[in-house]
Amino acid sequence: MHECSQLNEMKMDMTGLNMLAGWAVNGDTILMEQMPIFGGYCGGVEETAICDVATTLASFVMFGSHIHLDGPIHIRWGITTARETLQISSHVGAALDRNTDLLLSNQYYPTAGPCTEMCLLETAAQAIADTASGRELISGSAASKGVARDKSTPMEARIMGEAAIATAGMNTSVVNEILDRLIGSYEAEFHHPPKGKRFQDCYDLKTITPSNEYLGVYENTTHILKELGLEMKYR
Repeated sequence: MHECSQLNEMKMDMTGLNMLAGWAVNGDTILMEQMPIFGGYCGGVEETAICDVATTLASFVMFGSHIHLDGPIHIRWGITTARETLQISSHVGAALDRNTDLLLSNQYYPTAGPCTEMCLLETAAQAIADTASGRELISGSAASKGVARDKSTPMEARIMGEAAIATAGMNTSVVNEILDRLIGSYEAEFHHPPKGKRFQDCYDLKTITPSNEYLGVYENTTHILKELGLEMKYR
């Protein structure tokens, strides 16, 4: 599989077109990403959602991709887990899922670092939203906005997957209520999110297993999600 990115907003350059042409000739599977910026050139939630739909369709119609990788970004926080960006991606995902058979993916950029409840709650919130809105694939999670060295671990991917499994089949109105409370539990911390720990500080590097501390953080997070109405099963 090869990945290529559209340029924000709704633009493409010759370098990308050349790569796409070569991959198409080779018969490769192509994943095309585009991350519209909420609060940028597009404007607010509604306008950014329109742009998001357009760039998703362009991935398939104009650029010949097989999968579209989404991920609306908040212009102030630089994350995908803010209330507005989750609203955008959810409406876009639901609209496209209802009217097409396209393969839709989403990528994850929480603001908090690994080994923190906030990071896991942010990741779970997006996984819940993505699953309820009909996206087929989820990609992540890149903690600390994906810009800090050694700040991604498999535990964030675990909460992402298990939250998605727990959400599958739930009524949308119930999911909305859970998300409203869940996002409200962490969004006030965007100004000063916990930095968390590096991979090597919360994992055993020989066995590649999480530390007891991180396992405890994960268990506490599943209890929080269960209290909010999501039947997470800690194992």
